[in-house]
Amino acid sequence: MDERSPIDIDPDEFRALGHRLVDDLAGLLERLPALPVTPGESRDEVRAALGERPLPEQGAAPDELLAEARDLLFEHSLLTGHPRFLGYVIGAPAPMGALADLLAAGVNPNLGGYPLAPIASEIERQTVEWIADLIGYRPDCGGILVSGGNMANFVGLLAARRAKAPWVREHGMGGARLRLYSTDETHTWIDKALDMFGFGAEGRRLIPVDSSLRMDVRVLRKAIAEDRAAGFQPFLVVANGGTVSTGAVDPVRELGALCRGEDLWLHVDGAYGAFAAAAPSAPDDLRALAEADSIALDPHKWLYMPAEAGCALVRSDQDLLDTFDFTPPYYKLGEDELHYYKRGPQNTRGFRALKVWLSLRHLGREGYAALIERDIALARELDAIVDAAPDMERGPGGLSISAFRYVPDGVTSDEELNKLNTEILGRLQAEGEAFVSNALVDGRYWLRACIVNFRTTRADLETLVGVVQRLGVEALARA
Repeated sequence: MDERSPIDIDPDEFRALGHRLVDDLAGLLERLPALPVTPGESRDEVRAALGERPLPEQGAAPDELLAEARDLLFEHSLLTGHPRFLGYVIGAPAPMGALADLLAAGVNPNLGGYPLAPIASEIERQTVEWIADLIGYRPDCGGILVSGGNMANFVGLLAARRAKAPWVREHGMGGARLRLYSTDETHTWIDKALDMFGFGAEGRRLIPVDSSLRMDVRVLRKAIAEDRAAGFQPFLVVANGGTVSTGAVDPVRELGALCRGEDLWLHVDGAYGAFAAAAPSAPDDLRALAEADSIALDPHKWLYMPAEAGCALVRSDQDLLDTFDFTPPYYKLGEDELHYYKRGPQNTRGFRALKVWLSLRHLGREGYAALIERDIALARELDAIVDAAPDMERGPGGLSISAFRYVPDGVTSDEELNKLNTEILGRLQAEGEAFVSNALVDGRYWLRACIVNFRTTRADLETLVGVVQRLGVEALARA
């Protein structure tokens, strides 16, 4: 009974395994620019590399297992830290964040209740305060770290429903005619939320956008009046603080004034763009985030944190308590302490805040502002590179997003260009020289680069455009 458990590892062996793994990871980071962004393998190829095997009956040596896992991940992953990964909105992971996750996992605090994680709870509290300060939000706000943008937006929506329709808790959504407002530029989290939380499709009214892809406030004001006359209860406006397609920022300042006048909750989905409020060139409406009643934002996007790290901010801590505080009799954790299970949908919670807290201390406000400003400047450099190329066309783009497409001589219809650029993107993503995604705006298909990557340089952007041009020529030759 006194022997070491088979799941435990001797401290000396653990030390050796850890040192070896850190050395291997450092080697990967050193080699990144020379590697393909992605191996471009099919699902069958990836499954073959993993191998089909039953659950093992007997265990194996930790050094062998870690070496195998290392090789699988290094050789068969899309590398989001690569300087030419410019695709989906996930930041290149900061090395400090990776080390912080190791430390957090080793101590393994449970940030559901304060006695289970006293210093970790205080670090999360301070991290929330620093995030709010970084983007110019209310200093007395409430907040919580969550898994990502979807969950952060859900928290904001549920806080809005609790504040504006408290009767739902007792009577449910049956017969409720609550209505929220967004544009069709809003991320698909809202479709999940309408379904998960019982609003249904009727619970949302889509508001058109203007020529800059921003919510049309004049139409919104009219829609609210029409809905009230028709028996709906408007309760929430969802503004975009940087859309994932083009980086458009809705008129937050004007929407704040409207929502105060109409007694509506203003939620800003800033999962991608809110952190740009720290940059000198931030749009004015990102400097108006204090107008919002809640904000969703993602440190694993523009603070370059390893996933997962999202954050929900609300106008006061009481809004979170009103929404999520359900305390069973078997929780005897103290009434006056900082219990995060009362402030969000999870009870057991990992220590996501550590990597954010350490990284904010590592760089400080000025360091992060400079990095974010650099990403924005690189996107405008990519615009200029595209403008200088006779066979390329620039599309809509803001913040650190640049949209473009290959437009060779003799191909003029959007249908043909859409087909051609779809083929280019497929080959680009499969071959691994660079990695972008796409945007569809007004029926036009654009290649879309989103720069939330501290390793990207102008040379990488020039390489990207050159690869697109070469793939375009090859696609035309095959047609």
